[in-house]
Amino acid sequence: MNSRRIPRWLSVILAAASGVLLELAFPGTDVWALAFVAIAGLSLATLRDGAWWNFLVGTVWGFGFFLPHIMWAQYAVGGNLPWIALSAFQALFIGLFASAWSIVRRNDWIARNSLRSAAAFALLWLGAESLRGYFPWGGFPWGRLGFSQSTSPLASYAWLAGIPLITFIVAFIGFLTAVAVLALLQLDMWRLGSSAFVGVVVILAAIFIPLSNKAQTGTLHVGAVQGNVSKPGADAFANRQEVLDNHVAGTLALAERENSDLLDVVVWPENASDIDPQVDAAAAALIDSASAAVGTPILVGAQEYPATGGRINLSLLWQHGQGVIGSYAKQRPVPFGEYIPNRNFFRRLYPDVDRISTDMFAGTEPAALDVPIARLERDVTVGPIICFEVGIDQVIHDSITNGAEILFVQTNNASFGPTNESIQQLAMSRLRAIETGRAVVHVSTVGVSAIYTPTGAELERTGHFSAEQMMQELVLRDSRTPAVFLGEIPVWISWAGSVLLLVTGLFSRNRREVS
Repeated sequence: MNSRRIPRWLSVILAAASGVLLELAFPGTDVWALAFVAIAGLSLATLRDGAWWNFLVGTVWGFGFFLPHIMWAQYAVGGNLPWIALSAFQALFIGLFASAWSIVRRNDWIARNSLRSAAAFALLWLGAESLRGYFPWGGFPWGRLGFSQSTSPLASYAWLAGIPLITFIVAFIGFLTAVAVLALLQLDMWRLGSSAFVGVVVILAAIFIPLSNKAQTGTLHVGAVQGNVSKPGADAFANRQEVLDNHVAGTLALAERENSDLLDVVVWPENASDIDPQVDAAAAALIDSASAAVGTPILVGAQEYPATGGRINLSLLWQHGQGVIGSYAKQRPVPFGEYIPNRNFFRRLYPDVDRISTDMFAGTEPAALDVPIARLERDVTVGPIICFEVGIDQVIHDSITNGAEILFVQTNNASFGPTNESIQQLAMSRLRAIETGRAVVHVSTVGVSAIYTPTGAELERTGHFSAEQMMQELVLRDSRTPAVFLGEIPVWISWAGSVLLLVTGLFSRNRREVS
């Protein structure tokens, strides 16, 4: 099929529609196979050779996806400008990818073979996605293709090489879907059948990945408290005392449940106590009473305000009668959400940045805390992951390599109201369970909270904007999955491979389109 017969206006419409379609693959609808169709749509929309034209088409596709995908940003700040600006910036990465793909496929060795083209397309996509996850200001992990597959058979591939491998596979199958569409239009049954066959084989191969729920270092009885807030939105934590009281009340309710005497540790979410119990005696007394009621340490999401200024997002390990016996400080504060980079510059563009009046400082230690467990007569190393850190590969991998036997994801979704942000984040936790081979307790101030086994099976789930508690006996594990062993290597490979592909494309004399 000659791409020049596709009107430019149709290419733009196809791109926009395909971008919107990708959102339907994510939590909220969870039609994961639509991710392949969305990528196929982008591939078909960028059949023309022009790098600048494809930059435009790719950017349109990016707008179509990111505007609905991160609509929660509009709810959280109560204005359109930050939401649209963030969507536009992320969309530019898709535009850059599409432009780069126009150059890479000039290489005749790639262009004349569908499988090689699919592999090159997927590698280049992964390189661009990884770049957007790192730059600028630590990157933005939302909207990675791999995160669309939390309920898909492809989720098992996280065990092998993490989210990057799932992203690669989705892009690979998506490109082959476009090849199949073109083959059907050209009545090329061999090409149609072979493309479909390879895609199906890749999906079915996930069945053979050896996931395990076997306990390796014992089990841990974990309780989790979702305290809820009375007023969702940007001002959800205006009454800090109410939020703390809700989590204390939830812990007391947990203590009344059958078999609560078996509990080893209780987990509260991020911001469960915005009143720092390290300096506020009343808050300390409330938390201590909750710890006494359940007879276990409590992992408390809290805020610290150093005398030198700023604030720190903490996970405090609180033991009855002793107070804080350990802590973890969030390593990756969210730019424009928890601190304002280049505040003077951005204040001129959007004065409301000063609603975040106190910048958050980054922690420097890995997410690994030793929790004394009386029943086991030893310390159990847990991984306290705070909010958006669940989307950052390095934070997760460092936690496991520093000994975490189980992961506790503590988050606060109150500011995002009834949007899909909470379930988007929850999907990441399920994938992290598979990727690390660890049980994951994901607990939110307002929900949705859930508990996952190391194979990604969901044991328990709460509602959204409700006061609930969870309690489960979970396996502890100390082995490292291939994904954790590889760490950032897949990302480095994607960057090196993308550069190599671009160089070969730039020096290629082939200017023919890929069809």
